[in-house]
Amino acid sequence: MEKDEVSKPKKEELLKRLNPTQYKVTQENATERPFENEFWNHKEAGLYVDVVSGEPLFSSLDKFDSGCGWPSFVKPLEKQNIKEKADFSHNMHRIEVRSKNADSHLGHVFNDGPQDKGGLRYCINSASLRFIPFNELEEKGYGEYVKLFKSK
Repeated sequence: MEKDEVSKPKKEELLKRLNPTQYKVTQENATERPFENEFWNHKEAGLYVDVVSGEPLFSSLDKFDSGCGWPSFVKPLEKQNIKEKADFSHNMHRIEVRSKNADSHLGHVFNDGPQDKGGLRYCINSASLRFIPFNELEEKGYGEYVKLFKSK
């Protein structure tokens, strides 16, 4: 996938392409309910990409069960595809995680992840993600990531 060609579609296109939850999460910074979302307990091998742009964000190899009810990852797949910013909403101080090019709201990162893997927990909304199964990586344009799974 050519990362230089990634851009954010216009609002009209997003309203047609995304379901209401995906739109609210990615464009309006909403949060879906814990344990009632598509990927919180998903265990298949593959990549999680931005539902808006297709930017590769996380790998199933870095996913873990944090018990929070949302998909959790110890690190991003491509650090350059993620941006972090301070979030002071809801009378809390958190670090928001967004996709770099499409500027989709993804979730938040916390420092309570597995210590042996860096100590971070990227707590991500399923609605901001599209899953690409391992056996479809080549055909969907993510062939460069096949080697990650073959070495495991």
